[in-house]
Amino acid sequence: MRKIFTLLCIVCFFGHTAFSQQDPMFTKYMFNSLHYNPAYAGAKDHLAIGLLYRNQWWGIDGAPVTQTFTIHTPLKNKRVGVGFSAYNDVIGPSQQMGANFSYAYRIPMGNGGRGKLAIGLQGGVTNWRADFSKITLANQNATVDEAFLEQQPSYWLPNFGAGIYYYTRNFYIGFSSPHLIEYDLREEATTDIWARQYRHYFGSIGAAIPIKGDMIIFKPSMLIKNVGLLSKFSKDEAFQEIGAPTEIDIDLSFLFYEALWIGASFRTAIEAFNDTSSFDSIDLWAAYYLQNGLRIGAAYDYSLTKLQGPAQGSFEIMLGYEFNYKTKQIVTPRYF
Repeated sequence: MRKIFTLLCIVCFFGHTAFSQQDPMFTKYMFNSLHYNPAYAGAKDHLAIGLLYRNQWWGIDGAPVTQTFTIHTPLKNKRVGVGFSAYNDVIGPSQQMGANFSYAYRIPMGNGGRGKLAIGLQGGVTNWRADFSKITLANQNATVDEAFLEQQPSYWLPNFGAGIYYYTRNFYIGFSSPHLIEYDLREEATTDIWARQYRHYFGSIGAAIPIKGDMIIFKPSMLIKNVGLLSKFSKDEAFQEIGAPTEIDIDLSFLFYEALWIGASFRTAIEAFNDTSSFDSIDLWAAYYLQNGLRIGAAYDYSLTKLQGPAQGSFEIMLGYEFNYKTKQIVTPRYF
């Protein structure tokens, strides 16, 4: 199973009917919101820095390993937020590295401007490359085109994204597509091997419900991820039906004394073309805000699929730092 997995990773990119979500997956998406939605830039009203490391399906050779870095802040003009995000995502013999600059304009709404509607744009570039010579076949006697194994494709893919994000002290909702341009990654358009960088869509919603003042806050949230929502309108029939499921992450958590954050989440997937669904994982996580502004956290995913046998689950490690832009002093974190 461990050796076969690297070949399965390639099928995700170069399969006839097997497609998957190409953007990295995160259990703690609320600590990595800028990676999904450029409109989140400056939403904390102070400078914020975040690092995240994810090891998915730990124990399987070639399983996804991802690192991300985000930094964002409001400008002196309170309505403008800017940010920068970078990531490195390795799956088997393939690797994606990308960087994006984000700009968000925030419009006060509601009583006294307590709510804010942010409209965000981002621009950046992704480098997608693969080294198929790293593939180890389970059947050493299998006939494989050596030209394929010797391929080391590399693509520089400039792109831009957009998003909207509405939030108050106790509620938020957002929708975004971080990569609006789709790229055909085939060497020749006539080949039977299909490869494409698809447009991804993210919808998020969450709330902060005081249970006992600011001492205990209940925070439910949900993230919906979709690939190829408008693919049926593609001019190329090969890319009109995407096999990737729509993923739904449901998270329930409690924030104690604005310092200790403990939660659990459930991830499921819905197949649009055959009206089926599957349970992906149950996740446990915790984060702690130190008084000096440092945030540390960790998450563990217990797989509910057949991968739980060969894999040891998935885990994430998170680090962050919170500043206050106006007074240059550390402050307690915002709810979102």
